[in-house]
Amino acid sequence: MKALHIGRVAAVLTVGALALTACGTDNVVETGNGATTGASAGPTVTGTLTGTGASSISAAMDAWKAGFESANSGAKVQYSPEGSGAGRKALIAGAVQFAGSDAYLKDEELVSAQEKCGPDGAINVPWYISPITVAFNVEGVKALKLDADTIAKIFRGDIKNWNDAAIKAANPDATLPDLAITPVHRSDNSGTTENFTDYLAAAAKTVWTDAKSGDWPTALPGENAKGTSGVVKTTTETAGAITYADDSAVTDALGKVELKVGDTFVPVTAEAAAIAVDAATVVEGRSANDLSLKLDRTTTVAGAYPAVLVSYGVFCAHYPDAATVDLVKSFGTFVLSDEGQKQAADAAKSAPLSAALATKAKASVDSISVAK
Repeated sequence: MKALHIGRVAAVLTVGALALTACGTDNVVETGNGATTGASAGPTVTGTLTGTGASSISAAMDAWKAGFESANSGAKVQYSPEGSGAGRKALIAGAVQFAGSDAYLKDEELVSAQEKCGPDGAINVPWYISPITVAFNVEGVKALKLDADTIAKIFRGDIKNWNDAAIKAANPDATLPDLAITPVHRSDNSGTTENFTDYLAAAAKTVWTDAKSGDWPTALPGENAKGTSGVVKTTTETAGAITYADDSAVTDALGKVELKVGDTFVPVTAEAAAIAVDAATVVEGRSANDLSLKLDRTTTVAGAYPAVLVSYGVFCAHYPDAATVDLVKSFGTFVLSDEGQKQAADAAKSAPLSAALATKAKASVDSISVAK
């Protein structure tokens, strides 16, 4: 791994998009004058950009779309939050021009992307950082302290009741009822699930014996729902339920778990998520413009919240025409700008990318070019 040293830090597939024969091919895109600068400065772009993927970034994406379209009156961004796995599949199939994903493309997906994106395939560009909240519905309880082993046992069904001795030991002052626990997990292939199971597999490896995956282990008990909003809704409506979700979607109706890191418990905050990402390394063996990150789930750095997700904008390295390139680069640059990151933080409680990571990410977006 190369140290990054980043500091604190049914999809909308239109008829035109479905007809694509290459990543972005045949999509009608017009640009004012070939601008590739950020949307908030310089010449504007026009046209329609289509994407799909992670539901965790829904609030941020709504803010990005509004900001970008406001700065570019002739531009429109269509995004359907169908899940990270669906987004990656759509990009690989050439059905959309970008994907949102809470997990970077796997090696085999990078190879598959070459068919539509060209020999240089696709690139993963970090654009959103957020903690994954372990949220629960227990009346009168708004915060609990839990270590990774206990969380893993709860989601595996080994701890079945809220007044279990393991939960009480870490929370002696909490009034814990004699109430059954109902774990709620994602039914769709999810980057949030992949990040959460990665955390459990690393931090609770003697308990969580399954490998990390975007698909929840089918043998485990509990309820399931589609998308971030689905698991939050089910948990909110089910007494005793517990789930994992991007913090932006968790309302005050639910309690939140503080994670044990080293000898202390760390509450959910964007700042704590940024500290955890500070320990990330760039995955080796990929193109110079790919910024896939390996997160340290067992960090003991003070104040770090290791159940964090980094969401990526996944783009083709090359598109078939300059118009598409200009529109993709303009949107990507806007998202990564100070303005775009602030809009996401305001809308979704996310952690803005550090200046160092944002600079690297902008360079990756700027490398996107017309296929030769």
